Amino acid sequence: MNDQSTIQVGCSSQAVWIRVDGKGSFQNSPGMKEFAREMVNRGYRHFVIDLNRCPVMDSTFMGTMAGIALRLREIGQGGVTVVNLNERNTDLLCNLGLDQIFEISSDTSHSEEVPAEPLAQSPTDKTERARTMLEAHEALVEADGENETKFKDVLEYLKQDLHVSE
Repeated sequence: MNDQSTIQVGCSSQAVWIRVDGKGSFQNSPGMKEFAREMVNRGYRHFVIDLNRCPVMDSTFMGTMAGIALRLREIGQGGVTVVNLNERNTDLLCNLGLDQIFEISSDTSHSEEVPAEPLAQSPTDKTERARTMLEAHEALVEADGENETKFKDVLEYLKQDLHVSE
């Protein structure tokens, strides 16, 4: 499998569309996080994440997705809809309780009509990558308290790693 993955983004009047082509991972999470933050700042409140060409996701990527949904919940408007999941990605999201904060849908109407362009992935340094990973895992715990035991060691490691590098 090709390790290179890209994220295509586009906006319609109703939503921001994010299409993942390849693995959703800690490598493409910082760019997606920054893009989503900018779109929320511009007033967008609905995000559709299309996983049709995404064979698998790691916990950082899922936590980054959760962070978007939690931010919208904090604002009190909008939400995240995840479409075109394969069985493995459905299991991953459900096992982390993320099906409780996302709308999971098979309706992809108009998804091909949304203009899409590659999301620029600017290089991130070790500190920024660790910060993104920490925020993503904290979002997983916020989304479902049962995730705390699953990611306790990861959270501790990332906190120590950030403390050492700052």
